[in-house]
Amino acid sequence: MSHKARIGFFGAVDSVTGNNFYFEASGKKLMIDCGLYQGAHYADERNHAPFAVDPKTIDILLVTHAHIDHIGRIPKFVKEGFKGRIISTVPTKELAEIMLRDTVSILAHEATRDGTEPIYEEHDVERTMHLWHTEEYYEPFPIADHLSCEMKDAGHMLGSAMMFLKLGSEIMVFTGDLGNSPTPLIRDTDSIAGAKYLLMEAVYGDRNHEDRDERKENLKKAILASVAKGGTLLLPAFSIERTQELLFELNAMVEHHQLPSVKIFVDSPLAIKATQVYHHSERYFNKEARHIIKSGDDVFRFPNLHFTETRAESMAIWDQHGPKVIMAGSGMLNGGRIMHHFKHFAGDEKTAILLAGYQAAGTVGRRLIDGERRIRMGDAEVEVRAQLSVLNGYSGHKDMDHLVEFVQNGAPTLKKIFVAIGEPRSTMFLAQRIRDYLGLDAQVPELGTTIELEFAE
Repeated sequence: MSHKARIGFFGAVDSVTGNNFYFEASGKKLMIDCGLYQGAHYADERNHAPFAVDPKTIDILLVTHAHIDHIGRIPKFVKEGFKGRIISTVPTKELAEIMLRDTVSILAHEATRDGTEPIYEEHDVERTMHLWHTEEYYEPFPIADHLSCEMKDAGHMLGSAMMFLKLGSEIMVFTGDLGNSPTPLIRDTDSIAGAKYLLMEAVYGDRNHEDRDERKENLKKAILASVAKGGTLLLPAFSIERTQELLFELNAMVEHHQLPSVKIFVDSPLAIKATQVYHHSERYFNKEARHIIKSGDDVFRFPNLHFTETRAESMAIWDQHGPKVIMAGSGMLNGGRIMHHFKHFAGDEKTAILLAGYQAAGTVGRRLIDGERRIRMGDAEVEVRAQLSVLNGYSGHKDMDHLVEFVQNGAPTLKKIFVAIGEPRSTMFLAQRIRDYLGLDAQVPELGTTIELEFAE
């Protein structure tokens, strides 16, 4: 006798963002992630569109991690009738609440600008958090007869988890985003050994990163070059994980006297709140980071580091003479305080812009990478004279070779692999590479489709 399951691909299939996957088995209907589509701005037609499955019919929503392209539509899901359990790790719940409350104001602003209604409001976030439950890594929890879930570390950010859904005697893994292991703070990605089916990400499925030592050196060189010119280094950084990882690296450079005296500003209320969560979540860090912290080093505070929480403090940065580094969200230059710094500094040839992560299509970050140097911002046009650099090594995602290696570790039992969470070029390239190098059945699913899978008793 075997068990049947149905899976659906309802988001992040033809793009990186908008993560939303479906799993139905043993009389239970599950969603895995429910994220915003991101691009030019949040108020996207796809974010306003109805869900592929009626939220009222879903029993459980599993959340892999707290980035907005994985959680950003959950309050909309609740608003439209979902009353089941939302389940994640403890850090994911804490960080998600911070992210969702911040997103409310962004959605409201963009809805006003576009003459639309926001897809959800503050009270929808409140209702969402009342439905949110937590489980620990490596502790399986039941969902239905013959169906359970175990969360294992994805190594992508604090609290990130792969969902191991066991139906009968066999397992399907939903990876969410996979970390660029090893990282300064977070534990390495766990193995998927023993899995039969895999739905995996492919953000960097067609290219590789620089290595860890090279990325640190390039970060240091960028700061030193900016200081030598007496200019401003703009460092758009995702408020969660990237900011904390960069602070960890900068702390080490300061501790070892590798940087001159330069003011570094973390100009993001969201990043400041997230860093507070990191402060009390050390048990989820890797062994090396825990050892450094145990020795008495506060890795998120060092000389010349300034956290600017208020708008007035943010604006006052412009009055700081001499070289400086400004870290602010958003990491893709598609909103947040980094935008007013960009508008102020990007026309100065002494300014440097350092992009340290994936840049989605349509964002200012991607447009800069693609060579655009005149950026329309409201009624103004910014002519970009700043020097642009990219640090792919600080990406939170595995690159092509490490994605293949990740799959290879599960090859003895894998029967079918679904390659998603990536732009078409990346997903198709990675699927072909897995077929060619590992001889496994890898395919790129189509958006909106469902298929049936069989699991042994």
